[in-house]
Amino acid sequence: MSHDRNGTNGTPVNHLRLPALEVRQGPGRTLYSFALDGKALAQITTVSRVRRRDRASIEGYQRPEVLSHIGEIRSYLESDRPMIPNAVVVAFDKRVRFEPLAGGKGNEDSRFGTLVIPVDPTLPEEDRPGWIVDGQQRIAAVRDAKVERFPICVVAFLTDDDQEQREQFILVNSTKPLPKGLIYELLPTTKTRLPSLLQHRRFPARLLDRLNHDEKSPLYGMIRTPTVVAGIIKDNSVLRMLENSLSDGVLYRFRGTDGGDGDPAPMLGILHAFWSAVAEVFTDAWGVNPRRSRLMHGAGIVSVGFLMDAIADRLRRTGLPTKQQFCDDLLPLREACRWTDGFWDFGPGMQRKWNEIQNTPKDIQVLANYLLVQYKLRVWNKAPHPATEQAAPPEPVSA
Repeated sequence: MSHDRNGTNGTPVNHLRLPALEVRQGPGRTLYSFALDGKALAQITTVSRVRRRDRASIEGYQRPEVLSHIGEIRSYLESDRPMIPNAVVVAFDKRVRFEPLAGGKGNEDSRFGTLVIPVDPTLPEEDRPGWIVDGQQRIAAVRDAKVERFPICVVAFLTDDDQEQREQFILVNSTKPLPKGLIYELLPTTKTRLPSLLQHRRFPARLLDRLNHDEKSPLYGMIRTPTVVAGIIKDNSVLRMLENSLSDGVLYRFRGTDGGDGDPAPMLGILHAFWSAVAEVFTDAWGVNPRRSRLMHGAGIVSVGFLMDAIADRLRRTGLPTKQQFCDDLLPLREACRWTDGFWDFGPGMQRKWNEIQNTPKDIQVLANYLLVQYKLRVWNKAPHPATEQAAPPEPVSA
C-alpha cells in the first residue's frame, strides 16, 4: 500500500493498488476485474440496505443479511478445499481511479493497469468508496469465517449515481431467488430498459409507491413492502389490481396514445376517490388484518378493483368519478358482501364461509364475478345512466 496525507483531520490515507483488467463494454461502460482478500474488501466497501427516510424517497438497495445462508457459506469456507468462482460486483465512486500500465499491451476491448482505491480508517462506514451490488452474503461469510484470508474475484464499475447502482442491482438479481417485493419497490427509482416483465411492472409500481407514501392516500402505509413492514395488504395484490385496470379498466383511459405510461395524476385521483369510498362504505372490514377481513385479502383487493372499473365505466361521461359517486354505487352492495363473517352466496350449492375465499385465480374469478353481478342487479339496472349513450353492463371476469 502507498499513502498520502489527505484523509480527514490530516490523517494518512492508504491506497490499495491492485493489478486489474479494464474491460470496455459499449459506449461509456467500463468494468474492472481484479482479485482481493475478501476480509480486506470490507475495509473499502459498505452495504447500502434498502430503507426510506421519513417515509419519503427510497434509499439504498440491498436486502438484509440472511443469516442462515451466510452460515452455510461460512461452513463451506471453513472446509478443506473451498472455492467461490462467482465474482462479487462492487460499485466504486469517483475517488477510485485506474492507471493503465505504461507500455502494456492490450486490445480494443481491454487493457491492463492498476486500480487505486483509497482506504481511510477515519471515514464512517457509509462513506467508504465502494458499495456491494451483488455478493453481500458471500462477503459477510468471508468476513465471519475462521480463515486467515480468502481471495475472491471482484468485478467493479465506477459511478457516483445511486440510480445506476440500483439498476445494476435489479438486473443482476432479477434472475436469482430474491424477494420480489424488494425488486418491485426499487423499480420506481429506475429509468433504464429492463427485462420485459420488470418493464411491464415499473409503472404500476410507481403508482403503488405513491399510494403507499402519500399521506393523503387512503392506502397510506397499508401496503406491505420491504420498507413498510407494518403494511397489511400484500404489494403483489395491489400491483395486480393496478395492472388489471391499466390493461383494460378505467386507468387505461389515461395511458399514452403511443402505448406509454400516461399521466399518473388522474389515475391517482381515481384511485384515491375509489379506495376512500371503499373505506367509508365497508368501515368494519377496512384496515384490519386479512385474516379477519377478506376485503384486505389479496382476493378482495383484486376483485374490488374490478368494481372500480365497472363504476367508472357507468359514470364515464360525467368526468372523473368522485368519492361520493363511488360511495353511492358501492353502498347497495354492502348487504351482499361477507368480508368478516357469514357465508358468501355464490348460487345454488355454492355457499362459502367468509374466510374460505383464497388468493387463487379461481377464487378471485368467482368473487369478482359475484360482485359484478350484484352491482349489475342492485345498481346498473336501477340507476339512471348519466351518459346519453348507455354504457355496456360489466363483463364477467375470465380466469
